[in-house]
Amino acid sequence: MIRRPTIALAVVATGTAVCMSVLAGWQRGGWLSERLVWVAVSVVLVGGAHLLPALCRSAPLAVRGIGTLLWLGCMTAASWGHATFFLLSQSHAGAVRVSGVSIANVPAHRSLTAVMAERASVAADLAAADARHCIRDCPTLRVRRTSLAARLDALGAEAADVRQYQAIEESNASHRDAARGDPVTARMAALRGVADARLELLTSLVFAAVLEGMACLLWWIALLPQGTSPVTDRRDPVPAVTTDVPDVTAADAPPAPVMTEPETEVTRLRRDIKAGLVRPTVASIRQHLGCSQARAAALRRQVIEPAA
Repeated sequence: MIRRPTIALAVVATGTAVCMSVLAGWQRGGWLSERLVWVAVSVVLVGGAHLLPALCRSAPLAVRGIGTLLWLGCMTAASWGHATFFLLSQSHAGAVRVSGVSIANVPAHRSLTAVMAERASVAADLAAADARHCIRDCPTLRVRRTSLAARLDALGAEAADVRQYQAIEESNASHRDAARGDPVTARMAALRGVADARLELLTSLVFAAVLEGMACLLWWIALLPQGTSPVTDRRDPVPAVTTDVPDVTAADAPPAPVMTEPETEVTRLRRDIKAGLVRPTVASIRQHLGCSQARAAALRRQVIEPAA
């Protein structure tokens, strides 16, 4: 009853990890051949990370030591690939969120530095015009002063507009940055006082480690030998029988007490079946005694066949 759902969950976990590794490996390569090799390497590493503990369980000690080192390497590489997938997916999701953000349109304009440089030049020309004394061509000088003053005012207005446009652009940039980051990660980073990128990397590695660890445990349980339960067998201890009896003569020996044979699992099971506490089936015996399926089948044969 436990094996089927365990195998199903193990297949789902491994399939999910393989899909993530394939996508991450595909993003790492440039040429098609490079992408295919990256995908193959990622699939092999995921399979080793999930199946090595179960496959090396009954191997000799030396093989298990080498398998442990290889498993650690596979786990590290697979978790790194999963973290790559998580970070790339967050980046793509941020780009999609940014594309849906409505921003204010800003017309093309000169930079504030260029406007202020021109304004400084006009102000210098106006100051020079004001410093000149009117001897001849006074109307021309007055026109030049008025023109420079008007141009100075226009440049001041343009500088104010440029400052307003820059404020709008900064607001648009802040909206894009807020939409690009993951909402939960951004708030956790603000709460912990760490950078968003560092927290995103940490959460990606944690998710990858949890997925890989769960897949390893599921395959460990799913590949247990037939008749073995992942739960430790619970059996009642059988009291030891003392056979050391002092050597006495028949005349001096007191009346021998009646020795009752210690109750074994077979006698206990036969008594409980007669009392109707348990049915003579393997599943009922296994549940009643808390033993493995193979042990329950052996006890059933010992109880049922002599009676038959």
